Amino acid sequence: MSTDVVTRFAPSPTGYLHLGHVRSALEGWRAAREAGGRFLLRIEDIDHTRCRPEYIGAIIEDLRWLGLDWDGPVRRQSEHSDDYRTALAKLEAAGLLYPCFCTRRKIQAEIARAGGAPQDEMGTPYPGTCRHLGAAERAARRNSAADYALRLNVGAALAQTAALFWCEGDMRIEADPAALGDVVLARKEMQTSYHLAVTVDDALQGVTLVTRGADLFAATHIHRLLQALLGLPTPRYRHHPLLTDAAGRRLAKRDRALTIRAMREAGRSPEEILAAASQV
Repeated sequence: MSTDVVTRFAPSPTGYLHLGHVRSALEGWRAAREAGGRFLLRIEDIDHTRCRPEYIGAIIEDLRWLGLDWDGPVRRQSEHSDDYRTALAKLEAAGLLYPCFCTRRKIQAEIARAGGAPQDEMGTPYPGTCRHLGAAERAARRNSAADYALRLNVGAALAQTAALFWCEGDMRIEADPAALGDVVLARKEMQTSYHLAVTVDDALQGVTLVTRGADLFAATHIHRLLQALLGLPTPRYRHHPLLTDAAGRRLAKRDRALTIRAMREAGRSPEEILAAASQV
């Protein structure tokens, strides 16, 4: 690894940090510091219904207490809507987006009729219900809908690209975005999705090595496709193993994983927490 290594930690401020977050932060921080590179902090706060300002302050406080420093200013996604609109406009101009008016209930019902099976962390692929709507119907429904999604037509997108790969350590992995279906890239009420925002941000911030949990491995197939469509560079990737609880479940906010703040209050030291986060 050379001195041009740039990594990042990009938490969502929807709760307090737990050991799983620290594991991800450590992976990127160590990779950058050992190479004499740069470690960035990005706050992924595009979901205004779940993100809270107090969690942003808590994230910064916990990282500083742990001794994990970062380089340059903190990037907050909520402050960069224009970057995502520009990317969306490019995809729309290429004819690769279509509006989807389906409710979650309707999507699940159609999948059940088709006999589809769940697809790991990404969920079940969208069956394409709205893909074939005519232009007039799309326009009329888009103007009247309270909310709708903008989906990437993955089949049409792949027709515009050659075979896609990314580097994972010493391995060259072929991307297979079609297995994930037509993912959502934005909503009427939310100008970008995780997939689009993280791809654009990594490019704009010059990230050369993405370190993140193995649960996001499937998402990398879509991110690699977006990089090709938008003319963005492809970083190297390292998907690290996840920390799990006593039942073997990955640590998650929704399961009330023990937070760093709670561990601090219980008298645990930064060294103890970092050691626990380093375990495989």
